[in-house]
Amino acid sequence: MSRLRSSIRRPDQSTQPDRHVQRFHELKRGLDSLEYFCKGTVLKRMMKCGKTACACHSDPDKRHGPYFELTYKANGKTVNVKLAPEAAPLYKAASLQYRRLKLLLTRLEKLSQIILRNQAKKAYRPQR
Repeated sequence: MSRLRSSIRRPDQSTQPDRHVQRFHELKRGLDSLEYFCKGTVLKRMMKCGKTACACHSDPDKRHGPYFELTYKANGKTVNVKLAPEAAPLYKAASLQYRRLKLLLTRLEKLSQIILRNQAKKAYRPQR
């Protein structure tokens, strides 16, 4: 059993931090490729009107619309912004860019923590 453990190759400890630093810089370059971004979700809504005799009240297929809205949270409140049909694709793309930005920042933060931990270990190594 001990022979098995010794035959398992572990990555060289000196190359591990270099790999993390390299990945950090790759992700950081990904920030350059981001376009305009905004927080929120674009919704396509079909609405009932205020007239009770209108067909939209009895048949969901005859509702009015589509109407587009950007929905996001600000100060703990949900905010809805009406969008022109032409603007909806722009905001949809921007909200996808925002999600990409958040993902990149999360990954960069995790790598930063690993790199900082490794640097702190190197700095703390006791003198022999």
